[in-house]
Amino acid sequence: MPRHAGRRPGYRGTVRLATFNILHGRSLERNEVDLDLFAAAVRDLHADVLALQEVDHLQERSHRADLTAVAAEAMGAVDHRFVAALAGSPGATWEAATGEEQPDTAAYGIALLSRHPVSAWQVVRLPVQPVPALMRFPNQRRPTWVRDEPRVAVAATIEGPTGPVTVATTHLSFVRWWNGRQLAQLVRALSGVQGPLLLTGDLNMDAARAARISGMTGLGAHPTFPADHPTEQLDHVLCDRPLRATATARRLPLSDHLAYVVDIHP
Repeated sequence: MPRHAGRRPGYRGTVRLATFNILHGRSLERNEVDLDLFAAAVRDLHADVLALQEVDHLQERSHRADLTAVAAEAMGAVDHRFVAALAGSPGATWEAATGEEQPDTAAYGIALLSRHPVSAWQVVRLPVQPVPALMRFPNQRRPTWVRDEPRVAVAATIEGPTGPVTVATTHLSFVRWWNGRQLAQLVRALSGVQGPLLLTGDLNMDAARAARISGMTGLGAHPTFPADHPTEQLDHVLCDRPLRATATARRLPLSDHLAYVVDIHP
C-alpha cells in the first residue's frame, strides 16, 4: 500500500500521532474480538504513527491473529514492531517475556507502527512491581492483593517529513506508587535519542503527574477513560520540547479507552 494511502484530506505536512489501548481488539458491546471492526477502527484514525497497548499476538481470544500485522495493513504502515510483555496464554502459561520468544509464540504487549521509515528501534523492559499491592476495585467491598504484570516500552526513530523524531510507547503499571518509578526510568533510558522525543501510551496516571515525573509537556488534555463516560485521562502524548499540536480523544467501536489523537503541525 502506498505511503499516502488513507490520509485524511488537507494533510499538508501535518503528522498525525495516535495512541490507543485496544483491549486486545475487543468490542465491549459484543464482548468479542472482531478483526474487521478492529481494522476499520485503525483506518478511521488516519494515523501516520500509531501506538497500541494491550495488543494480542496469536491468542485464541483474538482468533490467533497478529493484531499488529492487521493494524499495519489497515493503516498502510511501512514499519512496525510488536513487543511482548507477556508470553503464553492468559490463565495458562502466562510468563514474563524476554524478547527471545519464537515468532509463533502466543504473546501480549504493545506495538508501534509508522507510515514513515524507521531508522532505529529501542526496547526498554521496565522494573516489575516487587511485592503485591492492596488495591480497591469498583463493585468490590474489600480491597484485594494484586501483583502487577511485566511492563515494557518500545521506541522508534522515525524519518518524518521535517526530519527525525523519536516516538516511544508503553503501558505502565496501574499501581500508583510504582508507575511513577517506571515512567522516570523510561525517560532516563530514552535520554539522548535523536530528534524531538514523543512519549505515548496508557500511563495509568493523570496529565499533571505524568508531566511532573517525566519533565515533559503533555500535548493536549482530554479524558480518555472509561470509553462510555470518560472522566480521567490515562492516555497521553508527552513531548520534550514545544510543538504546535492539536489533540482530540476519539471513541471507536472497541476497547474501554478512547483513542488519543494528536496532529503535529509543521
